[in-house]
Amino acid sequence: MPTFRKPQPLKEQAVAKAPTAIRVAPDRRSLSIDWPDGATAKFPAEMLRVFSPSAEVQGHSTDQRKLQSGKKGVLILTVSPVGNYAVRIGFDDMHDTGLYTWTFFAELAGSMEERWSAYLAELEEKGLSR
Repeated sequence: MPTFRKPQPLKEQAVAKAPTAIRVAPDRRSLSIDWPDGATAKFPAEMLRVFSPSAEVQGHSTDQRKLQSGKKGVLILTVSPVGNYAVRIGFDDMHDTGLYTWTFFAELAGSMEERWSAYLAELEEKGLSR
């Protein structure tokens, strides 16, 4: 039975460095981040939505996490800065409560394939669709 695992915290630093650029694709289906080391990460809107770091999605403990389904066509409407450490992303399904920190993006970039596979397996196991 597949289980969802939260990404492990960064070992070397508590907070990832701020990106040098954040871009939403013209079709609003992805967000790209350029990092100070020259690396770029591209995140599908659907992935950002289903892994939203909001309490609404993640709950206040792993027992409270809510599996998100039916988000395949979700689009990014807004990206707003939150201090110097995060952005708030607004989606066309009106979800906009997650604060996406630089550390969240860095951890997700390092585990996208593994997390996406586990997500798809959990959807299948529960008879749900993207």
